[in-house]
Amino acid sequence: MNKKLTFDQVRAEQLKYNAKRASGYREQALKLFPHICGRCAREFSGKNLPELTVHHVDHNHDNNPPDGSNWELLCLYCHDEEHSKFENLVRYGSRKESERAPATHNPFADLKEQMDKKK
Repeated sequence: MNKKLTFDQVRAEQLKYNAKRASGYREQALKLFPHICGRCAREFSGKNLPELTVHHVDHNHDNNPPDGSNWELLCLYCHDEEHSKFENLVRYGSRKESERAPATHNPFADLKEQMDKKK
């Protein structure tokens, strides 16, 4: 008979698995690359090194070539931004912003005339 696991047990197992998997490629990436965010160029060392994450360029966490070609080091903020862009790509189908036509309305076009009328 299968033992029914609680949410906390399942979550703990998942976190343990994630940490084990990440420890291998994270350690490799930290040896291969300078401890600098690939987006904002912030430097990391000592206490703030845990804030530097390994981002999988193709978003496949099981694709970990030993040369690091699928990784880039990103700070927590840039990593979140990168994943937001990916989610938008999946959700809306495009990464680039839609082109916007320049504004044609000029609310101050006749300001001088308006001011002259009030004199």
